[in-house]
Amino acid sequence: MSFARVRTLCARAAVLALSAPLLVAGSVPAASFGHAMVPAVDAESQVDFYADSEADGTITLPPCLKSIPLGCFTPQTIRAAYGIQAMLEQGINGAGRTIVIIDAFQSPTLDTDVATFDTLFGLPPIHLTKHPMVGIPPWDPDPNKPQLSFSKEITIDVELAHVAAPEAAIVLVEASSEKDTDLVAATQFAVDNNLGDVITQSFGEAEMCASQAVLEQQHAVFEKAAEMGITVFASSGDKGAARQACDGSKTLVFSASTPASDPGVTAVGGTRLVAGKEGAYMSETAWNTPAPPAIAGASGGGFSTLYRRPSYQAPLQKDNNKARGVPDVAYNADPGKPFLVIYNGRGAFAAGTSAGTPQWAAIVALADQAAGHRLGSINKTLYHIGKSDAYSTAFNDVTAGNNTFMGIAGYDAKPGWDAVTGLGSPNVANLIPLLIDGKG
Repeated sequence: MSFARVRTLCARAAVLALSAPLLVAGSVPAASFGHAMVPAVDAESQVDFYADSEADGTITLPPCLKSIPLGCFTPQTIRAAYGIQAMLEQGINGAGRTIVIIDAFQSPTLDTDVATFDTLFGLPPIHLTKHPMVGIPPWDPDPNKPQLSFSKEITIDVELAHVAAPEAAIVLVEASSEKDTDLVAATQFAVDNNLGDVITQSFGEAEMCASQAVLEQQHAVFEKAAEMGITVFASSGDKGAARQACDGSKTLVFSASTPASDPGVTAVGGTRLVAGKEGAYMSETAWNTPAPPAIAGASGGGFSTLYRRPSYQAPLQKDNNKARGVPDVAYNADPGKPFLVIYNGRGAFAAGTSAGTPQWAAIVALADQAAGHRLGSINKTLYHIGKSDAYSTAFNDVTAGNNTFMGIAGYDAKPGWDAVTGLGSPNVANLIPLLIDGKG
C-alpha cells in the first residue's frame, strides 16, 4: 500500500471556556441548542492516493523521507527535531501517565491502523481505551457528512500522541456528534471521571458561534480540570486570524478560535519546520500555505473578544492589546512537511494545528512522568519561561512569516510571543525541567 494525503488541515468543532471574565456581556448567543460543526474545507473529507497498493499488501514509504531537508516526518525524525528523543533515551516515555483525546463519532479502522503504524515505525503496542458516549450513530462514510473527517482526526490524534509518549496510556472519548454541546459533554465526562492527566482537543469554532450556555458549562468543566491538576490543550485553528462562519458555509470571519482562546487552555499554533538528515533541527517559520484551497491553511491566532488578557501574558504582549492572545505555543503543521500516519489501512500525510496538539499533550505527559505528579495548567509557567534567560534554550522562537489568510489580515511572527506561533515550538529536553520547576 502507498501513502495517501489526509486533508485534516482544520481544527474542528466546539468551544471550551474557563475562569477569565467575558469582555462584553451578552456578546455570544443565548441559545444552547448546540452549534453543529462541519469541516471548513471540503477536501478535508478526501483521501488522495498517489500510487496503487503494492501486490503483497506492504506499505511503501514515500520519497519525501529521502529529501534533504526532509519533506515529511516519521516518528523518529520529529522526535529528533524537537528534542523528544533525548527524553525517551532517559526512560521518560510517558509510562504511568494518561492522555485523554476528545473527538466525535468513531474511527472503525482505528485498532488495525494503530497496530500497522506501530509495526511500520517500530513503536511499542499502544495502551488504548475507548469511551464512546451514548448516542453515537452508526458509521456513515458519506464524505458530505462530518463522520469521515472525524474518523481521520481520531486516528491522527491517537497515533501522534503515541509518537511522543509511546508508553503513556491513551483514553479516547468519542462525543455523540460534532455539536459543541456534545463535545463539551464528552470533555465533562473525562474530567468528572478523572480519566487522565492531560486532555487534548483538535477542534474549534469562531468565538461568536458559541452560546452563552455552552461557554458557561465549559467554564465550569475547565475550572474543575484545573482544580484536579489536569492540563488542557486545544488547537488554535488552521485559517489564520479567521474561522468558519457560524452558518456552516465556507465564508471566513475574523475571529479567534475557541476553546483555544480560553485562558485556562494551552493553545497550539502551527509552523513550517525545516529539518535535516535524521531530523536535525534547522529552522522554522510561521505556517502559511496559500491557495489552492484544497491544501490551504495558516496558523490560527489572534485576540479574543470574550476573554481579557490574563496576567501571565501581560509582560509579553507588546502591542498593548487587553485581550487574551492565542496561540501559546506551536508545532509543525505545514502540509508541505507532513507527518506520516496510517489511516484506513493506507499510508497518509497529516498536517495542521490539530496534528501538533496531541503531540504537545504527550510532551506534558512526559513531564508529568519525570515530575512524578501532574503539572496542571502550564500557562503561567510557559510565560515565566518566555520572559526568562532560559527561553532561548527551551523554545525555538519563530520570527518569520504571518497568518494573513484568504484576504483576512492576520499578524506577524516576531521575537518572543506573537499571535501566530505563540512562544514558539519546543526544545523538549530543555523545556521539561523548566516545566517541572514550575515558576510562574
